[in-house]
Amino acid sequence: MTGSTRIAALRYSMIGVGAIFIFGIQTLAWVWPSGWSWGVGHSHYWPMILGVYATLGMFLILGSRDPLANRSLIWFTVWSSVVHSLVMAGSALMDPTETGHLIGDVPALLVVAIALGVVARRAETETAVTRLQARRAA
Repeated sequence: MTGSTRIAALRYSMIGVGAIFIFGIQTLAWVWPSGWSWGVGHSHYWPMILGVYATLGMFLILGSRDPLANRSLIWFTVWSSVVHSLVMAGSALMDPTETGHLIGDVPALLVVAIALGVVARRAETETAVTRLQARRAA
């Protein structure tokens, strides 16, 4: 993969994750509540989490214009997704009524974190190598 291809892959990953965060979380909760929606009945937490993730999704899409200039946003998304999934896993293990999340949103957030992290690291590494080669050639 060339540097520009890796940047494009990172750009598309940011757009994909952003769109999932904006539109996918609520949709998945409607389709599979036991794997995506926590608790029973009305929750004050749910609109807040949707708002936070939709905002993060919008910034990922905006940041995809220049992914390497938005590395802190990318790595925040990666690590906050890991932490969030681990907290949710602990909660699901402690509450037998929430175990569906162990095959729903918990692994989904880990997949997002791993995929975005791998694509970001590859783009960063390629860019660093390209810069080093340019300095040596100059």
